[in-house]
Amino acid sequence: MSGVWCSQTAQGIRLAVQITPNAKRSEVIGVLDDVLKIRLQAPPVEGKANLALTRFIAATLGLPKSAVVLLHGQTNKRKLLEIHAPQLTVAAVRHALLPAPV
Repeated sequence: MSGVWCSQTAQGIRLAVQITPNAKRSEVIGVLDDVLKIRLQAPPVEGKANLALTRFIAATLGLPKSAVVLLHGQTNKRKLLEIHAPQLTVAAVRHALLPAPV
């Protein structure tokens, strides 16, 4: 499993994600093709899925919603997020977002 989906930047962490909207519940699926796959409960209309994504990531990482910024992919399933939290590490993000290995 490659680490390309999660990288350190000067501002914090950059995440490459792919979302599936209209799911029964919001959850992280895992890493596939160098992106973090996430199911979102929100529909893909009027930016609702983007808002749900930033809120979901912020809540999962214990950060304010304003710390998670959508950089690219406003109308695409693949998105690039930046998390403005200099104290956050790639290891901490992986631990918080990825399901524990069985």
